[in-house]
Amino acid sequence: MDSYYKTLETIVVSKDNGVASVTLNRPDSRNAVSLKMHHELSEIWPRISADPDIDVVILTGAGKAFCAGGDVKGMDSGAFRNQALSTEARLLITRLLDVEQPVIAAINGDAIGLGATIGLFCDITVASETARIADPHVRVGLVAGDGGAVIWPHLLGPNRAKEFLMRGNSVNGAEAARIGLVNYAVPAEQVMKKANELARELADGPRWAIRWTKVSVNKILKESVNLVLDTSLAFEEVTMSMPDHQEAARAFVEKRKPVFHKA
Repeated sequence: MDSYYKTLETIVVSKDNGVASVTLNRPDSRNAVSLKMHHELSEIWPRISADPDIDVVILTGAGKAFCAGGDVKGMDSGAFRNQALSTEARLLITRLLDVEQPVIAAINGDAIGLGATIGLFCDITVASETARIADPHVRVGLVAGDGGAVIWPHLLGPNRAKEFLMRGNSVNGAEAARIGLVNYAVPAEQVMKKANELARELADGPRWAIRWTKVSVNKILKESVNLVLDTSLAFEEVTMSMPDHQEAARAFVEKRKPVFHKA
């Protein structure tokens, strides 16, 4: 199992007394999800789930960001437009939900788009008070298809979630904790300390009672995934080929404001 972790190119895994730290490791790009990272994120969860040495997982990001979301430069090149990636996107979410061990998101910095989705699908979230959390798919002309349409309504309620998703606005960690989007908000330098405290408590607790409580609650999320995710991913794939997204991706690379044309 450990030999598999060593083959990963964009994720670093370390283990200490039952607690695994899973670190998204593209700090120079704020841990933006490249095609390689997307694939590794979809493949790693079954390995972790089957690892007898892991009782709790802490998911975090290298450097100052948790995860900046999809690599928009890759989107501009067209690299993200393929059916296999859509299938992989579904696996990324369903396999994360299938992990029986508790997964704690240590949101050490900005969590944007897919980065926010991955963090919010974890079981407990600890965010930096100053981290920005947002799902701005619409700002690049895309449907919030990779899981945001599932998890934000569960955490915030439908109307508040729709406003965030339709406007693409961000919220800082302190406000996210106040409205229930994350569990805890602490100063940035204390994020890992708090995550490790929670992880240690869970790792020292009754393994099967904790795991199967999580499994029971996650059946609610899995039902919502089955109801929503295929539709939102299909709509996202359609919008990837539309002029609004093409304009937004070019504008991002050219560092200008996109101009959307009503058709």
